[in-house]
Amino acid sequence: MKKAIISPTESPIQYVSSWTETGKPVYSNYANSCRVAEICETEFEIAPPLFWVDCADDVVADEFYFDTATNTILPIVNISLLVE
Repeated sequence: MKKAIISPTESPIQYVSSWTETGKPVYSNYANSCRVAEICETEFEIAPPLFWVDCADDVVADEFYFDTATNTILPIVNISLLVE
């Protein structure tokens, strides 16, 4: 299992929730979210307020976020721009 550095000061995490008619993204915030800043094989000393949590092997920094309410790492899911 890998380790993730969590940055609680980088919050909230945003995702693309919709698109305007002109093709610009509309961003929304994940509640209780903060940044997954880095993924490492082992822990080393870091300065507060950063902290470590265990994470799955498929977690990628800045493509996942840490949910402070559930203490879980979840993927950032952006809605796709549909082109017809």
